[in-house]
Amino acid sequence: MSDLKAELTESLDEAEWEWLIPHVQRDAVILVAHELNLVDVGVAIANDNTPSVEQWIDEKLISKPSTAQLGEWNTNVTKRFNTLIIQPYVLVQEIIAT
Repeated sequence: MSDLKAELTESLDEAEWEWLIPHVQRDAVILVAHELNLVDVGVAIANDNTPSVEQWIDEKLISKPSTAQLGEWNTNVTKRFNTLIIQPYVLVQEIIAT
């Protein structure tokens, strides 16, 4: 599993909202809360770790973007996200401007 974690860590990337729109249109984007590590979520999904994934869904720590979020992001197409592709999904974590 550590090989997968290392591989996914290397696959982490940053993307502008505009680049993610096609993936939202095919319903493939999963929003990951800041409380979670993006790579850990990717490992759990890749390994079909259903108990962890279901717990995160129940706690609303991973979800599909809401209509309100999509509307907000559409007004700022240069909004940036940390991203990780776990086929067929694109995991995203909003980058909060500091």
